[in-house]
Amino acid sequence: MTTQHSRRNFLRGQLSRPEAPLMRPPGAQARFSQLCTGCGDCLRACPEAILIRQPGPSGPALPLVDFSKGACTFCGACAEACETGALCPEAVPEWPWTATITDTCLSLGGIACRACEDACEPRAIRFRLMTGGRAAPTLDPEQCTGCGECAFTCPAGAVSFEQRAPATEVVR
Repeated sequence: MTTQHSRRNFLRGQLSRPEAPLMRPPGAQARFSQLCTGCGDCLRACPEAILIRQPGPSGPALPLVDFSKGACTFCGACAEACETGALCPEAVPEWPWTATITDTCLSLGGIACRACEDACEPRAIRFRLMTGGRAAPTLDPEQCTGCGECAFTCPAGAVSFEQRAPATEVVR
């Protein structure tokens, strides 16, 4: 189904936007929406309690990761609790998300804050000093595990997540 682009639709607020990918629990399979029954076993199994139910337009409410509640330790408990195969324990380390830092970062505005850097265990976030007493956050995507600890601790909510591009194999 496509949305017609017209002034009428624009004025009605009916804009077509690409749907953002949903952050499913670690180990989510490609056919997660078809396999998940919404039973809630993964929510109950998560020791960090970072999984929430996403109300769906039809069908069961499916789980999503919510880093405002904490960070993921990638323990695999949610995948082990899944009996439908929607979450695969072997795929837990293949987390496709990485953090990005937005322009609302307090440090970019001249406010001394290093909460995300302090919370980042793999040291993927560093601050580069700039003129005027500001510091710019830099994120090393190779070091970032996508655990969400930086998002949980950021007082400005300046950390968001995007999916990593799939690795491409070089053929020689």
